[in-house]
Amino acid sequence: MVLKRFLLCVRPGSVLALGLAVLLPPLRAASQSSAALPTLAAPRAGFSFPARQTLTYAVDWRVFPAGTTVLHLQQDGDQEQITATADTLGAINLIYRVSDRFQSSFNRQTGCSAGFAKQLQEGRRQVNTDLKFNYAQGKALLNEKNVVKNTSKHEEAPVGPCVTDLLSAIFYPSSQTLTPGQSFRVPLGDSVHTVAVTMKVEDRETVRTPLGLYKTIRVQPTADAGVVKARGDIWIWYTDDDRHIPVQMRARLFWGTITFSLTAMDQK
Repeated sequence: MVLKRFLLCVRPGSVLALGLAVLLPPLRAASQSSAALPTLAAPRAGFSFPARQTLTYAVDWRVFPAGTTVLHLQQDGDQEQITATADTLGAINLIYRVSDRFQSSFNRQTGCSAGFAKQLQEGRRQVNTDLKFNYAQGKALLNEKNVVKNTSKHEEAPVGPCVTDLLSAIFYPSSQTLTPGQSFRVPLGDSVHTVAVTMKVEDRETVRTPLGLYKTIRVQPTADAGVVKARGDIWIWYTDDDRHIPVQMRARLFWGTITFSLTAMDQK
């Protein structure tokens, strides 16, 4: 009964999607002016995103296994392609099946996102969304189709010279120097709005995942507008080395805590 009430309150796709995607979608109502937005810093000198990497996470809600999320990075010339899958399992899968897919890409030298796409299948709901950042025209272009209702929408809005997206933003901190006690700000494009997100580098911490014990640096993304803080907190633990691999993600919301724990890593 508790599990059923949970599923009625939140969309499991939002739970499984990604650590950042759990909290940042409500920011669409809090878009900021370009004057208030930070500049996206390029990756630190000597850093290179993986040419190929697959990260698999077990997703738990409280004491319940909720699903599996897989993140795959692939170099394509000067672009880094990211694909992600989120699927329910066990009791949640029987009550409310989720099979979501996400894609994004960004420039390996600048970090600038080219766009973000998602295909959501959550229960009877099926929605496909494609967001492109056209920097030459200074526009964010959004196309969305509701497959079940057979409805579509198109939106356009101004975009700055360089932004990250919800999926790429998980890996962007890997390219920066992570010093506990310091923070940096990034412009994040979500839908056709852009918001400033502060990455607070909090502390070093040893965490245990199903794949092993890791020395990590804990980072907390927060939104300047305050909407995220009002809804909950999120943390990402990156390995305390030059790679800064995200080995654990956690979102603490009013209905409970969701934890993403690394279970497999493939560099091939």
